[in-house]
Amino acid sequence: MSRLPVTADFSRLFLQDVPLLDVRAPVEFAQGAFPCAENQPLLDDRQRELIGIEYKRAGQDAAIALGLKLATPDIRAQRIAAWQDFARRHPDGVLYCFRGGLRSRTTQQWLHDSGVTLPLVEGGYKALRRFLLDTLEQRCALQPFILISGRTGTGKTDLLQQLAHTLDLEGLAHHRGSTFGYTVLPQPAQIDFENAVAIGLLKHVHHHPDTPLLLEDESRLIGRIALPPVLQQAMKEAPLIVLEASLEERENRVVRDYIVRQRQDYQHAFGDEAPARFADFVLRNLDRIKSRLGGERHAQLHAEWQQALAPFETSGDVSGFRPGIRRLLVEYYDPMYDYQLSQRAGRILMRGDADTLLQRLQHPADTQP
Repeated sequence: MSRLPVTADFSRLFLQDVPLLDVRAPVEFAQGAFPCAENQPLLDDRQRELIGIEYKRAGQDAAIALGLKLATPDIRAQRIAAWQDFARRHPDGVLYCFRGGLRSRTTQQWLHDSGVTLPLVEGGYKALRRFLLDTLEQRCALQPFILISGRTGTGKTDLLQQLAHTLDLEGLAHHRGSTFGYTVLPQPAQIDFENAVAIGLLKHVHHHPDTPLLLEDESRLIGRIALPPVLQQAMKEAPLIVLEASLEERENRVVRDYIVRQRQDYQHAFGDEAPARFADFVLRNLDRIKSRLGGERHAQLHAEWQQALAPFETSGDVSGFRPGIRRLLVEYYDPMYDYQLSQRAGRILMRGDADTLLQRLQHPADTQP
């Protein structure tokens, strides 16, 4: 094979959101990839499996021979056409396989022979992943963080979205961070989330090296996604900004986010199936905390919300949800949060309502730990 371009400038790839052509098999891509990656595999899952079996049975040469046999003229033409389309859309793109070995070099050569040249990532996916894991480790040890904390419904995400120098962990996890926080979007793979967090840290330190990064105060899990241990540790030591809001404001926000907007998302995603799916979402999430609520309280809330679904569907009336939401806030969420905050009282930098904190947080000197 002729000598073709190779890149090892991993930082540039992520800082500049360079489009990435991932030629691994779909099953590999699903297990973990990068935000700007597009999967156009050299081998499909079955072909990869067969070649892997042949490699273990008879060695590399036999595996290569089988790969060439499986790459019929029609399949080869289809693959090249897909890669050429990627190159037309992303002339600045690069390509990789798992280790930067035979699959990516074969892809690169076939493309080059067709008149298109894309650089190959040295070390492939494995090297890019290692770079991001190292970035995560280093930045969590050095980067100053400030956490926006507050009771459920105070609007922490709303505040975060109005500020600069932030990283939206819940947005990256496709989850709002509570029992009722599941969205219509599936959560990413754990590796995808970790990669996105590392890239966010890399970009922040590149553009604003001396500025604290604002994060929403999170528990270990955001839905089924776990915060990386190094980030968990850094957040445990970070100072807090406590957002406050009245019970009425919090109730209204929970109704807006978890009932009205969530139902709109379900309609957009599921059409005629939305009413049944949304009802299941509401009641199933209540069931998740049944043991903590206790049987009697759970049964009461379940009956209230089941009854509230019909008027909500027919007329948009949310009043049937309000007593249960207020009760959950006061009896379930607030005691847990207040206890947790009491254990961290010495780390509070400031507290106040959204307008007060927004005004102060727009002046970086006010947020120096």
